[in-house]
Amino acid sequence: MIAALSAALALILPVDCAGCGTPDSSLCETCAELLAAPRPHRHVVASGLVVHAAFDFADRPARALRALKEEGRTGLVRPFSSALAAVAAGGFPDAAEVVFVPIPTSAPAFRRRGHRVVEAILGRSGLPALAVLRRIRSTRDQRELGRAERAQNVAGSLRATRRLDGRRVVIVDDVVTTGATVGEAARALREAGAEVMGVACVAHTRRTGFVRDTDMNPG
Repeated sequence: MIAALSAALALILPVDCAGCGTPDSSLCETCAELLAAPRPHRHVVASGLVVHAAFDFADRPARALRALKEEGRTGLVRPFSSALAAVAAGGFPDAAEVVFVPIPTSAPAFRRRGHRVVEAILGRSGLPALAVLRRIRSTRDQRELGRAERAQNVAGSLRATRRLDGRRVVIVDDVVTTGATVGEAARALREAGAEVMGVACVAHTRRTGFVRDTDMNPG
């Protein structure tokens, strides 16, 4: 049914696969299968946070995630939400006892995209969510900055909107690069009394900021 609808839509409004560029399909069968079978990995970033990621931010997953973020292809929320749920199940087996806190979309990013990527992915995942972080000052686009500059850029930029004493939380982001943003989120949540259990994300980049890499699903 989905394939038939996709083919019909392609006749009216031609599209290319978000993952590989194959014409006349918004997401080809190969890319759909790839996104449906994440291979979660666990990393530790320089701040000490354990980051659980569904994919490497490379190749087809990276192209599809960019299509969601920058091209407004919101149909991709569904497969990435399923991938996030898989990460949570593997990395946080007691997920019923924690809440998942999204990194809030910045105002410039929302104006540019017209939608909130992290919040949408988490909201569709079925995980218990708590949007309790807010930005208290503007920051530069992290893509323009190096690792040290990223940490300085986001320092003190987030605050929890309420006390979280005794709450166990997992931070959620779409892409973790150096870990600067999730590190700032952890600081703000701990300041509000939360116990930060780690980070769940759709994808991560393998950069200097990561100090350990462990496959969570060796089979």
